[in-house]
Amino acid sequence: VQLQASGGGLVQTGGSLRLSCAASGRTFSISAMGWFRQAPGKEREFVASIRWSGGITYYADPVKERFTISGDNAKNLVYLKMNSLKPEDTAVYYCAVTSARYASSTIYRAIRGFDYWGQGTQVTVSS
Repeated sequence: VQLQASGGGLVQTGGSLRLSCAASGRTFSISAMGWFRQAPGKEREFVASIRWSGGITYYADPVKERFTISGDNAKNLVYLKMNSLKPEDTAVYYCAVTSARYASSTIYRAIRGFDYWGQGTQVTVSS
């Protein structure tokens, strides 16, 4: 599976951006797609994910109420709408997918739960 993320850029505090990620290749096996981010000097962290079965979504606490993940299962697209952006949201945002079907929801919030990763798109929020 190959992933192509886009939509990053420079925005002022309080602004909005929408990230997109397109999956290609062996997409028939995808069970969930997610977004992670990595700020300079920090570890990669979970942002949001969506399971195709049932459209169940998960969010990290810092982005709840501000970010919305959505997707088009048929087109293998996932989006991340980011509102009320803050300087601490500045990071490289990575799209990821998994073909596994986990019994526990916790794994859909974990890096180890995802098999394929995109190249990342930079989001910079100026103060």
